[in-house]
Amino acid sequence: MTGKTPEDFARNAEALSEALPYIRRYDKRTVVVKYGGHAMGDAKLGQMFARDMVLLKQVGVNPVVVHGGGPQIAQMLKRLNIESSFVDGLRVTDDQTIDIVEMVLAGSINKEIVALINEQGGTAVGLSGKDGRLITARKVTRSRRDPDSNIESVVDLGYVGEPDKIDPHVLDVIIKSDIIPVVAPTGAGPDGHTYNINADTAAGAIAGAIKACRFLLLTDVPGVFGRDKKCLQRLTVNEARALIADGVATGGMIPKIETCIAAIEGGVEAAVILDGRVPHAVLLELFTDQGIGTLIERG
Repeated sequence: MTGKTPEDFARNAEALSEALPYIRRYDKRTVVVKYGGHAMGDAKLGQMFARDMVLLKQVGVNPVVVHGGGPQIAQMLKRLNIESSFVDGLRVTDDQTIDIVEMVLAGSINKEIVALINEQGGTAVGLSGKDGRLITARKVTRSRRDPDSNIESVVDLGYVGEPDKIDPHVLDVIIKSDIIPVVAPTGAGPDGHTYNINADTAAGAIAGAIKACRFLLLTDVPGVFGRDKKCLQRLTVNEARALIADGVATGGMIPKIETCIAAIEGGVEAAVILDGRVPHAVLLELFTDQGIGTLIERG
């Protein structure tokens, strides 16, 4: 026995019925989901996320998962007594560190997500940005101004990159099958060397390149907040830019908004910033009238 009442089953049936028009809306459409944050470290939420990806594929939606892994990389570096530093939120990545980054991102984390999806009845395959030349990276640099001398200097971040070119061929082939691709955010530079890429940035660039109908950026906050400190349901690109310019959007929300805007300008129909800690967040966003995050669209 499940312990559920007839009323519980009736509510479930009603929810399925109400989801039908949205299932039709996304039929045979591609949705890129950036999976990370605290939701990725919660076993129960991880199983729910995997099941939701399988459900999307079963009802005709094509999910592409791009994942992060910063906390797991930090744990491994600490276990191996490798010191790590940050500049403007980016991990300085030397030869030793990039080996660990690739091992954790394209290895343990990627295969864990693949296994979760497979355990829930789906068929998933793990990729990195290096596979099929999916992501060609360019080196990222940052400048710093000395407060005493006022002299600006360039800070070498090592093997930290950003997408320079996306070749979606390998994803196009997989999307047409019954397989769910799970992508680790590493890429190869022109010289073939591995680069560590911010997962949000990688996911947004991939979403734009494959012209996804939705780019869902799962975070640890409900969405974008306005001046009244309430979560906004919808924003145009211009309104989102104004939030940054006016100082309403601050801190880590700024690069997330900028990533969404870049994805839309790259070809995505709309992007959503939403709380990945909410159970079934992706389904609630796609298959309900209100959604649960902040949708950013052209206009």
